[in-house]
Amino acid sequence: MAGICEGRIVIVTGAGRGIGRSHALEFAAQGAKVVVNDLGAKVDGTGADAGPANEVVEAIKAMGGEAIANGDDVSDFEGAKHLIDTAIETFGGLDVLVNNAGILRDRMLINMTPEEWDAVIRVHLRGTYAPAHHAAVYWRERAKAGETNDARIINTSSSSGIYGNPGQANYGAAKAGIAAFTIITALELGRYGITVNAIAPGALTRMTEGLRPDRPEVKPDEFDARSPDNIAPLVVWLGSSQSAGITGRVFNVAGGSISVAEGWSPGPAADKGDRWDPAELGSVIPDLVAKAAPNEVERRRAARAAS
Repeated sequence: MAGICEGRIVIVTGAGRGIGRSHALEFAAQGAKVVVNDLGAKVDGTGADAGPANEVVEAIKAMGGEAIANGDDVSDFEGAKHLIDTAIETFGGLDVLVNNAGILRDRMLINMTPEEWDAVIRVHLRGTYAPAHHAAVYWRERAKAGETNDARIINTSSSSGIYGNPGQANYGAAKAGIAAFTIITALELGRYGITVNAIAPGALTRMTEGLRPDRPEVKPDEFDARSPDNIAPLVVWLGSSQSAGITGRVFNVAGGSISVAEGWSPGPAADKGDRWDPAELGSVIPDLVAKAAPNEVERRRAARAAS
């Protein structure tokens, strides 16, 4: 039986380990040809090792699939172009781009250095923009030439970005930016046959293993809700032709749970019909805030405190 991505050509960035590795393997299992991109860097983005990407490629080939490793830095504009070109030159085209590469440099704001800020913003935000730009240019040129696209961009946001998490101002700002980038580019690219969605995944990886060291061990016969393998099914479905009607959405996904994140809304409002005097707002703003739904991180804290 053919998989839901049979014959599709897919790039997965940061695919040497963790969630990205699971994406690459599941795409291959569903019939896709995969470009496995990974620098092989440490969690903080330093260093490089071709081993992880090559290991994933060998695993895909062992299951009878087609794959090639790529070590380009996705935050480098020319490197990102070479990545897109690699898919086109090796497999004859491109159907799906999964932007998954990321690093961590966690620090409270008062201790965060400019280098820690810039490194995280560069890998996550620029490393999403650059491959997406070059892929979109390729698909637009196809559309202009009269070709039909059934193309997908799938980005990786985070609960830290769309809900908030102390100690991750750089990472959260980047991930919130990716959520906004997803919504905006979905509006821009639909005319070319391109959908753009994002996920906010929850899984135990190198990047998250230190967040809750007190987690209980999962027994061998139990479902491991923390496994990165649980994220791939949604991403692979979003990369398939079945998802053509879905765009501009951010999905929470962890274990067996999938939900659609609901973003900012205008919320409670007051309109004087004229310019406000600052002194008047002392009775207006607190009332609006009291009527507004709490930010998600505050709602969760209140729920934990009440339980």
